[in-house]
Amino acid sequence: MADTIKSGERTFPRMLLQHAQIRPDKPAFREKDLGIWQTWNWAQVADEVRALACGLAAMGFRRGMSLAIIGDNRPRLYWSMAAAQCLGGVAVPLYQDAPAADMAYVLNDAEIDFAVVEDQEQVDKLFEIKQGLDRISHIIYDDPRGMRHYHQKELAAFDKVQELGRDFDKSHPDFFLSELNAGRSDDTAVMLYTSGTTGKPKGVCQTHDSFIAAAEGGVGFDRLTANDDILSYLPMAWVGDHLFSFAQALLAGFTVNCPESGDTVMTDMREIGPTYYFAPPRVFENMLTTVMIRMEDASAIKRKMFHHYMDVARRVGSDILDGKPVGFVDRMRYALGSVFVYGPLKNVLGLSRVRVAYTAGAAIGPDLFRFYRSIGVNLKQLYGSTETCAYVCLQPDGHIKFDSVGLPAPGVEVKLADNGEVLVKSAAMLKEYYKRPDATAEVIDSDGYFHTGDAGIFDEEGHLKIIDRAADVGKMNSGEMFAPNYIENKLKFFPFIKEAVAFGNQRDMVCAFINIDMEAVGNWAERRGIPYSGYTDLAGKRETYELIAECVEKVNADLSTESMMSGTQIHRFLVLHKELDPDDDELTRTRKVRRRFIAEKYKVLIDALYAGKTSQYIETQVKFEDGRQGMVAADLRIVDVKTFGELKKAA
Repeated sequence: MADTIKSGERTFPRMLLQHAQIRPDKPAFREKDLGIWQTWNWAQVADEVRALACGLAAMGFRRGMSLAIIGDNRPRLYWSMAAAQCLGGVAVPLYQDAPAADMAYVLNDAEIDFAVVEDQEQVDKLFEIKQGLDRISHIIYDDPRGMRHYHQKELAAFDKVQELGRDFDKSHPDFFLSELNAGRSDDTAVMLYTSGTTGKPKGVCQTHDSFIAAAEGGVGFDRLTANDDILSYLPMAWVGDHLFSFAQALLAGFTVNCPESGDTVMTDMREIGPTYYFAPPRVFENMLTTVMIRMEDASAIKRKMFHHYMDVARRVGSDILDGKPVGFVDRMRYALGSVFVYGPLKNVLGLSRVRVAYTAGAAIGPDLFRFYRSIGVNLKQLYGSTETCAYVCLQPDGHIKFDSVGLPAPGVEVKLADNGEVLVKSAAMLKEYYKRPDATAEVIDSDGYFHTGDAGIFDEEGHLKIIDRAADVGKMNSGEMFAPNYIENKLKFFPFIKEAVAFGNQRDMVCAFINIDMEAVGNWAERRGIPYSGYTDLAGKRETYELIAECVEKVNADLSTESMMSGTQIHRFLVLHKELDPDDDELTRTRKVRRRFIAEKYKVLIDALYAGKTSQYIETQVKFEDGRQGMVAADLRIVDVKTFGELKKAA
């Protein structure tokens, strides 16, 4: 078969067939189903993709068409991406937890005729959408459970499509390779939609070439090989997952492991023991919250041992990981800590075998970053966006800075505009926004630089520091720079704070909304015999406010040591009566704060914070999981917290 694959053009389907030839028996995908891990090698995956591609072709899928993919991370959904690309089509993954109305916008904008979905839930959403969107003509489902009584003409089971494809392949033996060989490097391979923090999401068209360039840079940078393992559990519609679990996997040939469900990720991680791991800051925050909750329930001896050795880790752990000189006594203390604390802790978190771990998608608090590196997890930040294939800056081993996102990645040019905006030029850049030449022209200038919309600065060693979104960075009335995301990340380091929104632009002081972490604060309350009936009740407790006030004051003390940020300490805060939720349009699907929307929706609360009030009544409309709408009302307390004069940070 080797001589029938046309060389020259680099595409993902060609890479797939090459792995099937070079390492046919090497595990390519694993999936845990009903408690048992199923494995497919590269030869089997190539056969599965070929059968599906031919089945799609027999059903009318043609070059240039788009295939929607909706569901949790499943091998068959990744194979559907490759199958569409084999035929010259475009894969369009959607966020599986999005409500039908949000999906309808993307399905309509991307002009979708064919969709491959995971299960009955997604099928039901698409039929709900079809009432106002007649375009979808074929819906292929993976999981047959619950589908026995569905007989709509648009429906087809994944297995049946593959059967149709194998028959089609027999009667058209030259078709598959002919279509695959017609593919070009500059064809659009995938369309990923932006999170839509400032408006309707836009379809970002990325070519085979752009994602292959990003994958090559990352694989070479971190020396990834076919022997690595990754756990794929983040939304397939997110650019980070597409880079790590699809592009890099097809380039390096490592194994992609799909967990049984979102609820079993931690258990499945411990079983697989990935060597390569990727998660947004929120996941690392949740892991740390879990650890702290467990430590609260531990015996006094265990708590004392944990805190003692964590002090050692904070002092020397990162230096040991980076290969820097550390005294013999401290090395011995750290070695004991590895036996008693760090090793067992990494095992519980499923990080024992991790050689490289990355976080991206939002800024990670330096304290959170320091925690993982101090216990020996080689956690690094990368910086990128959907438009740059998540590939702009990387942190080299041994040269990690907690407050930077690293150096420009291999093959990437980064510079700052006069207003501090980060500009990027590389081969790993969007081809265009789908059907939006106006938007494309706005973000790519005449010199070929992509305008990221982020504000940053370079330090003396060339490391890039991202301050905030350029549109979000403002000024206080005192002239101080106000970077809300920077403050919010410091707040979210505490396990009791799940989300935070800071206000201060063109104001005399900074105030904040806080969302408590229900699990962490609930556990804390139960241990102290504090009764509560639910989130709203717990959020309004006097004891909860006192707990959060301690966290806020610690953040203020930290900010007071930073000359650029000392004037942005938080003066007043309130604990919101409901959790900020993507279904209520307060967060994006990647859990980024929609600031303008929140500022409008909760204007009465912001006014109360700045008017000096001690409480404010509010009624808020919410959407429930079953689609119903309701109201949540509460009389929210507003409290003042201690601030500090500017202090010099200890060396």
